[in-house]
Amino acid sequence: MLGRRLFGPATAAVEFPEGAEWLNTDHPITLEELKGKVVLLDFWTYCCINCMHVIPELRRLEERYPELVVVGVHSAKFDNERARDNIAAAILRYGIEHPVLVDNDFVLWQGYGINSWPSFVLIDPAGNVAGQASGEGVFELFDERISTLSKAFRGQGLLKRDRMAFALLRDHAPTDMLSFPGKLAADEAGRRLFLSDSNHHRVLVLSPDGEVQRAIGSGARGSDDGDLATASFDRPQGLAYDPAGDALYVADTENHLVRRVDLEQGRVTTVLGNGRLGGRGSGGRGTGVSLSSPWDLAIVGENLFIAMAGTHTIWRMHVRTLEAERYAGSGMEGIVDGPLRQASLAQPSGIASDGGGGGVIYFADSEVSAVRALDGGRVRTLVGAGLFEFGDRDGDARTARLQHPIGIALHEGLVYVADTYNHKVRVVDPREGTVRTLVGTGRSGSADGPAASAQLSEPNGLAFLEGRLYIADTNNNLLRVYEPATGRVSTLALRQRGVRRGGGAGLKATLVELPRVSVSPRARTVRVRLEPPPGHVWNGDAPNRLAVTAEGKALELGPFEARDASFDHEVPVRVAAARGEGALTVEAVAYFCEGGEGGFCRFGAVELRVPLAVEEGGSEGPAVEYRFGLP
Repeated sequence: MLGRRLFGPATAAVEFPEGAEWLNTDHPITLEELKGKVVLLDFWTYCCINCMHVIPELRRLEERYPELVVVGVHSAKFDNERARDNIAAAILRYGIEHPVLVDNDFVLWQGYGINSWPSFVLIDPAGNVAGQASGEGVFELFDERISTLSKAFRGQGLLKRDRMAFALLRDHAPTDMLSFPGKLAADEAGRRLFLSDSNHHRVLVLSPDGEVQRAIGSGARGSDDGDLATASFDRPQGLAYDPAGDALYVADTENHLVRRVDLEQGRVTTVLGNGRLGGRGSGGRGTGVSLSSPWDLAIVGENLFIAMAGTHTIWRMHVRTLEAERYAGSGMEGIVDGPLRQASLAQPSGIASDGGGGGVIYFADSEVSAVRALDGGRVRTLVGAGLFEFGDRDGDARTARLQHPIGIALHEGLVYVADTYNHKVRVVDPREGTVRTLVGTGRSGSADGPAASAQLSEPNGLAFLEGRLYIADTNNNLLRVYEPATGRVSTLALRQRGVRRGGGAGLKATLVELPRVSVSPRARTVRVRLEPPPGHVWNGDAPNRLAVTAEGKALELGPFEARDASFDHEVPVRVAAARGEGALTVEAVAYFCEGGEGGFCRFGAVELRVPLAVEEGGSEGPAVEYRFGLP
C-alpha cells in the first residue's frame, strides 16, 4: 500500500482535457457523457508493477457493477511510454477493457494532485469527486464505496445501471502465432529453445531453426497442473532449464507461482506459491508461501533464483527441498548497493548466471534502468543511477544509460541486456566497465538487416543457442536472431509439424469470407491484390508469403506461391467447365510499416475464402482484393 486519502467534502470533478488522445474507445469521452454513472479514474503507467497488480481488482469491480465506468489515465514515467502505439500494445498485453486517456502532459494528474502510481479518483453520478486512494489492495475499499453511492443515487432516480460498451483495441487486433512473447531459455545439449508465449498462456519448445516441437499448456488462462496439453498458465514469463532433471522451471507471473515441467514425463507441477499475491515475506516451503509477480528465473547448482518483481527482491529456492527465502533486497524500491538483504532493488525483471555454483549472478533492475550483480554476499551496480535516471548512452558503464531493461543473458564473459524501452540489445563488459549497442537504432520497428540498422520493439527475453543470440521481440510478436558471424538480424520463421495453413511465419491466420466472384469460362488468370493499411508500405525485408489454391471442379490452378512484398499477382487458372461452383483460398503473411523513416512496423496473417461461380457474363479478368486493417 502506497498511502491513501479518502472521502473528503464533495468537489466537482476535473473535466477531461480537450484534444487529449483516447484509446480503447472510438470517441473522446466527457464527464457529461458519464453523468449517472459511477466513474473510477485509474492513474497508471505501464512499466509499474503495482499498476499491473490492480488490473484484476479493477476487472472484478467492473464485472460486479454495470453502473461503473473505469477510465484509465496513462501518465508516463519513461519517455518510451509516451508513444501511442506502445500504450496501445500495453492495453492489449494486459487485457484492459476500459477507455484509456493519454495524459502525457500530466493535466489530470496535476488537477487531482496525484503523486504516485497507481492512484485512483472516484466520481459520483452527479460528477463530484467522492474519494481518492493510491496503491494496491483497493477492491474492498471501492467495493464498499461504490455500493453506497449506487444505492444513494438509485434511490434518487439518478443512476444509470446499463453497462456501457466501448470500441476495444482487442476487437481489431490481428491473431498471430505469438502474442507478446516474453522470456527465453536454451538447452544446448538437446538443441532446444524454450519461449514463453505469454499472452497465449503457454510455453513453446523450438528447434534452433524455428520448428515448434511441443507446446506446454492448453492456451487457456488458468493454474491447473497436469499433462502438457491440459495444464494452464497465466501470462508466464521467466524460464530456466535444469539439465540435471531435464526440467523446465516457469515463472507463472500473473498466477504468482513457479511451475516445474518434467519434459521427459510431460507433466506440469506447481512447486512454489499458493496463487495469492504476497508481500515481501521471509520465505517458506513449496505451495505454502505467497509470491508477488515472479518475473524471471536462473538455475545455479541446486538453487533456483527468482527475480520477484512485485516486491523488489530476489528469492532463492532449493530445487529438491522446495525451501524458499528472500535472498537479496530489503523490499524498499531504490538503487542502494550493499549486503544482500540490506540493498534496495527496483522491480528486478531479468536474471542470469553461467550456471556455476560460485559465479556472479546478474540481473536487470528495470525501474532504475540498471544492470546489477549479486557478488560475494553483496549487491553492486554496473550500470544505472536512480529511479528517474534513464536514457540511451553507450561508453563508460558509470555514465552509460539504459531505459527500463527487462531481459539479460550471459555469454563468454559478457552481459547481454534487452534494453527494452530503447528497443535495443546492449552489451555490458564487466571487466572493462563499458556498455555498447549491439542491435537496434533506438526506434521501434521490425526491420531485419545489419545489426546497427535492424529494429526491435520492446525486446524482452534473450538466450544464446549454438552461438546465435535469440531475441524475444515482444511488441512485434516475433522471435528474432542475431548472427555474430555476419552481424545481421533476421526474423525466425516459426513453423509447426503437420500444419498446412498458417503460412511461412507460422502465424495463426484471421479467416475472412469475401463476396462471391463471377468468372467467365474464357478467364485465364485471376488477379490477387492485397494492400497494406492506409499510410503503410510493405516491408520487403521480412518473410512475406502469398499462396493461392482452388477448390471444386470448375476452376483449376497449380499451387501458386510468392514470397515477395508486391502482393499483386496475376495467378494463371484454367476454367474446366462452362458452368459450376468453386472457391479460391488465399493465404498471406504480410509485414507492413508506417511510411517514413523509423515508422512503426506490424504484421498480420489472413486466410481469404472467395466463393466462385463460373458462368456466361462473368469477368474474364476476375480479381480478389483485400486491405489489411489495424488494431
